[in-house]
Amino acid sequence: MAASPEEMAKGVKMAEQEMDYRVDLFNRMVSSCFEKCMDKRYKEGDLNVGENSCVDRCASKYWQVTGIVGQLLGGGQQ
Repeated sequence: MAASPEEMAKGVKMAEQEMDYRVDLFNRMVSSCFEKCMDKRYKEGDLNVGENSCVDRCASKYWQVTGIVGQLLGGGQQ
């Protein structure tokens, strides 16, 4: 059975909200890790080894914490 136009619109709206949430989450992670890891005076066009390592660790921890918080808010359900 095909979905009604209302159900389809609701599904599209939910997908848009999910995308907005994920874009916001990504932007906050980038901002947070940039502030923490990047030298304020750009010396090179590429990341140095320390910056690269810091960004890698920061992003990994950010996603881990986001997953833990999501599990706690979801009642431990996956």
